[in-house]
Amino acid sequence: MVIFTLITTLYRQASERGFDSLLSAHLFNLIGSVGVSESGQLTGAPDLGDLRFSEPNSGWYWSVEPASEGVHGDLHSSSMTKAIPSPSVAEVPFNASFQRSYSADGIEGEQLEVFESEFVLDAKNRAARFRVMGNQTELEQEIATFQRRLLTYLSLFGVGMIAINAIAILLGLQPLRRVRNALAMVREGTAQRLDGRFPAEIEPLANETNALIENNRRIVERSRTQVGNLAHSLKTPLAVLLNEARALGGAKGQLIAEQAVSMQKQVDHYLQRARVAAQRDSVVYRTPVTPLVQRMVRVLQKLNPQTALSLSLPATDIVFAGEREDLEELLGNLLDNAMKWARSAVAVSVKLVAGTEGSANLFEIAIEDDGPGIPDDKAREVLQRGRRLDETKPGSGLGLAIVADLVNEYGGSLALERSVMGGLKAMVRLRSLQ
Repeated sequence: MVIFTLITTLYRQASERGFDSLLSAHLFNLIGSVGVSESGQLTGAPDLGDLRFSEPNSGWYWSVEPASEGVHGDLHSSSMTKAIPSPSVAEVPFNASFQRSYSADGIEGEQLEVFESEFVLDAKNRAARFRVMGNQTELEQEIATFQRRLLTYLSLFGVGMIAINAIAILLGLQPLRRVRNALAMVREGTAQRLDGRFPAEIEPLANETNALIENNRRIVERSRTQVGNLAHSLKTPLAVLLNEARALGGAKGQLIAEQAVSMQKQVDHYLQRARVAAQRDSVVYRTPVTPLVQRMVRVLQKLNPQTALSLSLPATDIVFAGEREDLEELLGNLLDNAMKWARSAVAVSVKLVAGTEGSANLFEIAIEDDGPGIPDDKAREVLQRGRRLDETKPGSGLGLAIVADLVNEYGGSLALERSVMGGLKAMVRLRSLQ
């Protein structure tokens, strides 16, 4: 809009200067073409070289009138079919060169620009008044036509520039799009690093990202090595304790053996947590959920033929953003707990849950039974490590606590509710790569 205003202003100024210059030239040409006879009669046949002065009511006129005594008669262009009055000298005075300009109404209602001058024709100081009139309405129409064309051209230019800039931006962002796709492949576990050629501006970012991925991978491997070393170092002392407890026999031997087994389970649990914590927020693993759930349900069904076990799975594939062993341990503890307390039936369901705007997608695993359930005021208590509400049932009291820790490590959620079947309903939500 600024460019449009600037160009039209400059064009108007140039057009008006050209219009005024043309009228001024015609005026001097008219003055040079008119004389006065000895009797005082105005004489001459001016030809200003413009056909518009011969076209009736064209808006382009000239006239010559007496301005002093001893001069009579008048001359005018053939286009001037009717007299056009001029303002008094008091209203529009002459300048030092005996010239003045003003606006007037034309014969057809058009707006005229008038250049007027009084000029002495001979040595007797006989003078005449010369007027040249131009069609200012025609000038305004030409300026308006120019403005419309300019607006059209600028609009086309603007649209073209927008299109060119859009293409340039899209092409400029293409390397970032490739980086995003490469990161998505790393996140999904289909690639180990950012591969591909990137522009010089993007290459440092890709190199730093690859260095970060490699550093996280080294942390994972180092943690796993330390976990393996710790497991190996504890394996022999725990085996010795168990053997000595069995050899000792009696109540004391049984107590020692039970404690050794409990120590072994807790060590395994904390070693597992160390492994999960080491790999969390680094390279993401991929674990298909459906085949793993189906396999575990089949195993539990064979081990508990007296319990009816139903399974509901989604039509789409779900991929867990974590390791297979962690999902197996989580499902194993929940299924084992449900089978232990169920009277006759257990139901397992898996479904996708859309995340909130800007967050990752989730999937939900719900396991419910028709057992006695857990009172609402005891739901938090059963998640404490080693806490058992019923000491008559076998177990160490670590199952739900392990599940809670696993879910927490992966940034998920665990909810314990009353099932419509009458027993407990455990719902776990974890992040999905879908």
